[in-house]
Amino acid sequence: MKYRHSFHAGNFADVHKHIALLALLRALKKKDKGFLYLETHAGRGSYDLSGVPAEAAGGVGRFLEAQHEAAELREYAALIAALRAQTARRHLYPGSPLMAAAELRAQDRAVFIELQGAEAHALEQALATLTQAPDAKPSPRVERGDGFLLLKAFLPPPERRGLTFIDPPYEETQQDFREVTAAIVEATRRFPTGVLAAWYPIKDQRTIGPWQSECLRALRAALALPPAVLASELWLYPRDSRVALNGSGLLIVNPPWLTLERMQVWLPELRATLAVSADGGSSVKLLSESAR
Repeated sequence: MKYRHSFHAGNFADVHKHIALLALLRALKKKDKGFLYLETHAGRGSYDLSGVPAEAAGGVGRFLEAQHEAAELREYAALIAALRAQTARRHLYPGSPLMAAAELRAQDRAVFIELQGAEAHALEQALATLTQAPDAKPSPRVERGDGFLLLKAFLPPPERRGLTFIDPPYEETQQDFREVTAAIVEATRRFPTGVLAAWYPIKDQRTIGPWQSECLRALRAALALPPAVLASELWLYPRDSRVALNGSGLLIVNPPWLTLERMQVWLPELRATLAVSADGGSSVKLLSESAR
């Protein structure tokens, strides 16, 4: 395995994706009916930032030092503080599985898929550290395997409500983009009303627009009634420098009501909080309207 997220945990891309995920989870929780949270590339779920890695210092470190106006930013800061207190780990950075497990209610379910055995075992241990009242919530399910392949085994969920999160490591960037496209189409075909979020890196601007267009074409070809698709992007460096990770993007299928409007509030504030130069920016827009 070439990629280990522990080297990048808590960077600006994590902060962007996790604030968005928390907002999506809380939007789904506005209804009493339970839902499935499915994550295809879960990782270990918990990271120790006691060494203050440079990427984390410029990401979650800078974020937690700031005062926030938008509710979504304040809620995310409060969740990190609560999980650090709950686990007695002052330098904990919660990955998306730990964050989701803390958010889900008794009527909700979570399935976390992870390919690497050591990471899956660490994830199980991280989830076990969450102190819960007996029988208050069902235990999240950790599955070892290829998230792209196993995704179809869990969709559609019996609850007929859910959020699927696709977040591969992009070790082989172009191949991963193709696999993400196929996974988005397959998940949406199986579960047309489900919410789906797919993270993607912004390393070379020239690849992003064509990839988004390909996703839309594939969805239109696969579904009689294509869904709404929203793109949320945050970049701190020139989008076409081709040096490292310049920005973070999320493609959101079937975004819940007011997701666009709320992102137009909190995303620029997050960008201002994390900015390192005038080359950064943020964008949130609907790429397509729902045909339903």
